[in-house]
Amino acid sequence: MNPPHVPPRIFPTAREEAVAANAPTSVPQTEHPAYALAFQDNDFLLRPELRPVRFQLELLKAELALGEAGIDSMFVFYGSARIPSPEEAQGVLDAATTPEEKAIAERLVAKSHYYNVARELAALASCNDAGGERCFTVCSGGGPSIMEAANRGAADVGAPSVGLNIVLPFEQVPNPYVTPGLSFQFHYFALRKMHFLMRAKAVAVFPGGFGTFDEMFELLTLVQTGKVAALPILLYGREFWTKVVNFEALADEGVIARSDLKLFHIVETAQEGWDIVAEQFGL
Repeated sequence: MNPPHVPPRIFPTAREEAVAANAPTSVPQTEHPAYALAFQDNDFLLRPELRPVRFQLELLKAELALGEAGIDSMFVFYGSARIPSPEEAQGVLDAATTPEEKAIAERLVAKSHYYNVARELAALASCNDAGGERCFTVCSGGGPSIMEAANRGAADVGAPSVGLNIVLPFEQVPNPYVTPGLSFQFHYFALRKMHFLMRAKAVAVFPGGFGTFDEMFELLTLVQTGKVAALPILLYGREFWTKVVNFEALADEGVIARSDLKLFHIVETAQEGWDIVAEQFGL
């Protein structure tokens, strides 16, 4: 504790120095980019050699914000950005013109009920049945479809939720149900995936494509190898997962252990998944 009348620090803050450095001057030296403070020089920060610094910044920004918000237990939702909500299903069918497009649209629409399942599960995860207090903070990729459903479910019960968005070649914006102060944008997939799992206590994986598979198999690998502690991993959609991944064959071929099949649970309903999580944590 500082004695009375003694200032807590003798150096100006970086913010104060930045203001002073930006005071209007106009001589050749100050006009040159070399004179800019390093942390205010975007051209410098975006150099290839500064990638390690950008890694650190991308890890630290969300880490500080989530810590300051008191979030230490997240229920993470993975899943496709292409599965329509039930309200959007007819529009997806109407937009299909060729037989192939119609067949794909019908298969997507058949999965649209998972939007409501994800929404219900997120609501269950955001408050317990007894006192209505928040058990977990829901976290999604911040985009549409299953991700939107997760954030929407948290909003249904008045709970905050996290969105970890990613810069992609096509324009995208966070879904409207992400809590604004908990909405983050990433350049690096690796750092985004770290934030998904650093606070994860349970994970729900809905039908999805390459991104969902990437996230799911990385998580399974981390648990399998003991890099992270075992946690409830819920795979939603028995018909989908048993069709697109032959887990039994992996065990039969000897490339995974038979016990690895117990790392996850294939479920269908929100309540079924929540019961597994509730039992594990004694909720």
